[in-house]
Amino acid sequence: MVDAGRPVQTTPVSLLERLRGPADPTAWARFVDLYTPLLYDWARRVGLQESDAADLVQEVLVLLLQKMPQFTYDRQLSFRGWLRTVTLNKWRELHRRRPAVILEDGTALAEVPGPDELAGFEEAEYRRHLVRQLLRAVRDEFPASTWKAFEQYVLAGRPAEEVAAELHLRPGTVYAAKSRVLRRLRRELDGLLD
Repeated sequence: MVDAGRPVQTTPVSLLERLRGPADPTAWARFVDLYTPLLYDWARRVGLQESDAADLVQEVLVLLLQKMPQFTYDRQLSFRGWLRTVTLNKWRELHRRRPAVILEDGTALAEVPGPDELAGFEEAEYRRHLVRQLLRAVRDEFPASTWKAFEQYVLAGRPAEEVAAELHLRPGTVYAAKSRVLRRLRRELDGLLD
């Protein structure tokens, strides 16, 4: 639950800034928690086996540990685009090191596809991933009744009146729960959705 007397947790834009400074284990843990599943999913969608996908994710995270101190966030540019470029370049580098790449269906990969050929990097998928991860991250900031009202009304798509009756709340309280959680989610998404 958010306490009015303490500051709201780090927003992603400030998280990116914290990653530029001296080692901040909390910032890195948050970053890894948010982005590892996405990086892994991207790797799997381009045809990598589980172990190869995990290796690629580790390679990317190690590279980010080196690159983030020089990274400067620019609201006019896309962090996701930069992350995608870093991931694709690391993927290509790994493929160049291997003598032959065999896809899951047994065919040989003649050349690594360009970014426009990689369906795994679609915008909608990226947005869904971030929202799911951030919803998990902010859940504990809200009272159980607020979260349950939000979950049933927004995520499950049930009518506010029905949710209110089930949870012994007023419909206005259900609407307020939606507003509070979405406002918090928007602060977390600031700068990450381009």
